[in-house]
Amino acid sequence: MTNSLRPHGSDSRAPLPPARPTADGVPSPPGPRGRSGSSPAEESSGSPAPRPAKQRDAFFDNAKYLAIVLVAMGHAWEPLTDHSRAAEALYMVVYTFHMPAFILISGYFSRSFDMRPDRLKRLITGVAVPYAVFEVAYSLFKRWADDDPGHPISLLDPWYLTWFLIALFVWRLTTPLWKVVRHPVPLALVIACLAAVSPDIGDDLDLQRVLQFLPFFVVGLFMKPEHFRRLRGRTARVLSLPVFAAALALAYWAGPRMNSAWFYHRDSAQELGAPWWAGVVMTLALFGCSMVLTGCFFAWVPGRRMWFTVLGAGTLYGYLLHGFLAKGSRFWGWYDHAWAQQVWGEMAATAVAAAVITVLCTPPVRRVFRSVMEPELAWAFRKDPASEARRRASSPAEPREKAPQNA
Repeated sequence: MTNSLRPHGSDSRAPLPPARPTADGVPSPPGPRGRSGSSPAEESSGSPAPRPAKQRDAFFDNAKYLAIVLVAMGHAWEPLTDHSRAAEALYMVVYTFHMPAFILISGYFSRSFDMRPDRLKRLITGVAVPYAVFEVAYSLFKRWADDDPGHPISLLDPWYLTWFLIALFVWRLTTPLWKVVRHPVPLALVIACLAAVSPDIGDDLDLQRVLQFLPFFVVGLFMKPEHFRRLRGRTARVLSLPVFAAALALAYWAGPRMNSAWFYHRDSAQELGAPWWAGVVMTLALFGCSMVLTGCFFAWVPGRRMWFTVLGAGTLYGYLLHGFLAKGSRFWGWYDHAWAQQVWGEMAATAVAAAVITVLCTPPVRRVFRSVMEPELAWAFRKDPASEARRRASSPAEPREKAPQNA
């Protein structure tokens, strides 16, 4: 990454200081250091300089934004799959990798998770609380918009998009376990296969999805920055084009012949009317296809800051909020009009989905809903002495006032 500089007249090399991680855990090049190991600012002032603000990695924010746009587009295409074979092919290809990509990134950013109190607090306020709020909100919305007053409100049976939050909560809690077992990815695949052949798991906490999507989270846990750099190379970009073309052709052929419910990972093979062994075959086959297409997707994600990079920090807002419009479009019969079945109607639905999800990821929307999505809840938690000590240690030391000395 960073070339070391050879001093004139000397054959020795000074060792480079370790790279400092950014906020996303991706190493960034170290700044210039003095002979004593301190920065120029520290040497000139004689006191430690304040730590630079941690920066987000543009690549991952870009990837999250593009993935969430594909999620919204997939929801817009779903009602069109019965009438348009092209929409069905696009739908199947996107559903092969859009959630696996999102889950893999979630696993990558969960690498440092442990049972430290401050991290458990963030897990509760950033995942568990939004899950409870939106599970209730979605249930009330269905009662009203779908004229279904009997729809139950249950935190044990996630409805629609909230499954991802409860899955992320469970996956993140198991992170320490995956760090100590041998062969974590094969083990996660075995668990996913067993889930795919177990119709008695039931709907509690949407465990089928939790277990069948688990391998992608575990893969993300063990990915390193250099893996993403390799995926963004020129060779990977060139190869991804024929791979995507072949995937679209295969999906166009398989559309009328295949049950698209396999891509949801929410049912066992028996529940889909297939023999038990088909669950094992499809789990492994879809895992392979998803990983290949996810790699092709990452190959084309820009690594520099773009106009939409800032939106990557608000993807969970867009994900949860757009669900009301996505479901409302079905409840209110927007797709029942003849124009919606035409090519230009399909293109309009795609454009509207992309525009809506983009707006919902913007900073103004995040400010409005932050109290729900990222509540402080300081009243609910005891202060952790260790966290307070770390916070004081990381803050710049205040200069002490010297006592007057006698002449």
